[in-house]
Amino acid sequence: MTSEELKNRLKMFSRRIIRLVDKLPNTLAGRAIGNQIIRSGTSPGANYRAACLGKSDKDFLNKLKIVEEELDETLYWLELIQEEQLIKPDLLSDLMHENEELLKIIISSIKTMRARLNKNN
Repeated sequence: MTSEELKNRLKMFSRRIIRLVDKLPNTLAGRAIGNQIIRSGTSPGANYRAACLGKSDKDFLNKLKIVEEELDETLYWLELIQEEQLIKPDLLSDLMHENEELLKIIISSIKTMRARLNKNN
């Protein structure tokens, strides 16, 4: 997968998170979780774009770690939404799967970059 393809995939993920938030119930819990997941679910795309502009391999790696953290946090909120049945499960399963796939891609990229940095030292 190219950098551009991953950027597009992360943007589509962000758009899906935005649509999900609009479907959450207008309750205290729905609004609170919505506020959290809108931040964590839309930031991986922006942070990955920033990583691609990194000044060095270390900078790129540090920004990838932020992407990893935000995707992991988003998965937490999705699990909570699912467990509390705030959204129909069939609307969540594909989004959760995509979250897990993106997380795997980022983790793999982090491992590759760490190996590259260790090799150069």
